[in-house]
Amino acid sequence: MPSLQHADVIVVGNSSDDPFAIDVAFGVGQAEDIADLISMKTFANGEFCPRFINDEQRLEKVGHDLDGKTVVIVSTSNRAMSRNALAMRNLLIARAAKDNGAADVVLVEPDLYYSAQDRGPRADQGRMHFERDLEDRKKFDGQPFSSRLYAQMLRLAGVEEVITVHNHSVSVQAEFSDVFEGRFHNLIPYEIYADYLSKANIIDASSTGEGLVLCAPDKGARDFVREMYRVLDLPDAKFIMLDKERSGERQVEISLHPESDSTFDEISGHDIVLFDDMVRTGSTVVQSCEFLKQVKPRKTVFAVTHFYASQEGREKMANPAIDEILALNTLPTVLNRDVQGRLRKKMVVLKIEQWLARNLCEIIGLPRPSGEGLYQIDMSSKNHRFKRKIYSNDQLAELNETPLPLDWNG
Repeated sequence: MPSLQHADVIVVGNSSDDPFAIDVAFGVGQAEDIADLISMKTFANGEFCPRFINDEQRLEKVGHDLDGKTVVIVSTSNRAMSRNALAMRNLLIARAAKDNGAADVVLVEPDLYYSAQDRGPRADQGRMHFERDLEDRKKFDGQPFSSRLYAQMLRLAGVEEVITVHNHSVSVQAEFSDVFEGRFHNLIPYEIYADYLSKANIIDASSTGEGLVLCAPDKGARDFVREMYRVLDLPDAKFIMLDKERSGERQVEISLHPESDSTFDEISGHDIVLFDDMVRTGSTVVQSCEFLKQVKPRKTVFAVTHFYASQEGREKMANPAIDEILALNTLPTVLNRDVQGRLRKKMVVLKIEQWLARNLCEIIGLPRPSGEGLYQIDMSSKNHRFKRKIYSNDQLAELNETPLPLDWNG
């Protein structure tokens, strides 16, 4: 792809005041406010009609104001609209871009919609890492293969490229790769987790990783956690993998997988960081951490990319078996203290807009944004690791009344 200039790229959200989209646009280097680039109109009959804002005096540009430009749609879920409604808005924004001359439309959706509906009732509706038997197909009997439909609808609307974060489904990845002819990017946040674990005081391990255990909660997470081990580059850190056998919708039996590198005796008294891509009800992670308490760890940390947790999940994860929770803001509602509930006392959220903007620039051919930061940190003052920096009067004046950042290095 040829190198683009900032003037050739327009970043919008699926709502004009989406803070996540605004931060990504800022990270890319866009000077204009999203609200000044696109109007999110709704007709009296309730139908949504986005409108890219242009110079109304330039009549010769009617229908061509976006000629040659790349339009990036940043799509995140929120509490005001359903994911179904947001998906439809994505389609109409993409079509508005193409109908006004956009050369390329890119969807950035950190938590890809319909990924849970990743296969259908027929044998050819979904490619998994296992052979689909009749029992697996029966689970989807009568349902649509929604992730395939969503990919096809996005492509029909004009989206040519999709960027997401830590998608868990082999089937979804295969479908989107096919529909978008390889222009599908599943970004895995290894460097974010590695940076925070190495610089913050969330774990107590030596410079070589002595005292640290990385844990994969199941076989599906093994490759991710193995790569985390490699990225961290801590030769004395240990790796274990758990095995879970589901006996009901919320009942699982946890055991140490025979392929684990270490035994229980070898990890006694260590800090254990358990990684997963998502959490919904919290049942499995709580049972896993309760199981790990057998080795009397110094601390158990649950690191999760997509924090879907329902009220049931939040109540379960308040269990003392989980000492700390490390989450990303792929679902921005996790930043809401009411959503966090009692978990705010042991939760830290890493805001990934800077990291996402950096990857976006690399993918679409923009110059790499300046600055070394990968993420920002959001932590409740109720968290025992919360500290606020102390500034001189001159430094406070320079901050110009901006919120004081957290001293996450302690």
